[in-house]
Amino acid sequence: MEEKRERSLLRRPGRVARWVYRLPIALYRWKLGWLLGGRFLLLTHVGRKSGQLRQTVLEVVRYDRLRDTYIVAVGFGRRTDWFRNLLATPSGSVQVGRRRAPIVSRQLSTDAAYLELLEYRRRHPIAVRVIAPFLQVPLNGNEKQLRATAMALPMVALQVTNSERRGSGEWQ
Repeated sequence: MEEKRERSLLRRPGRVARWVYRLPIALYRWKLGWLLGGRFLLLTHVGRKSGQLRQTVLEVVRYDRLRDTYIVAVGFGRRTDWFRNLLATPSGSVQVGRRRAPIVSRQLSTDAAYLELLEYRRRHPIAVRVIAPFLQVPLNGNEKQLRATAMALPMVALQVTNSERRGSGEWQ
């Protein structure tokens, strides 16, 4: 039932859209990732089948400075490759602007994802109006609709693991 609901909310991008989504990776390869600022990050992770390094650019839903953790949404649902790869191997690295750091990942609970969506909706009303229709995800709805979105739209915490970390790093 949950997978059926997820399919109705989230659709995987087509070939052209995937090509467009991969363009920001080129910016990072050309050492221009800083142009994307702190709103996007380059995630490098290990393919669960191939064992090879893979990369994807993701929007940062929220950056927790105290825990040095980036919160990202799995925009196309649980069948998204980078998400499945992190479930298999939760370590990797991120590049945000000019900063590069190793990370360890964990999936947020549905309740935590719901709270992140509420906060995102409050802080980024323009992005909600633009991104939500594009992804076909109801972010402007009532509490029941937003909770359904939180169930279908997993969120991941990417916690920096190196010695340069700021704050205590304790998980709550």
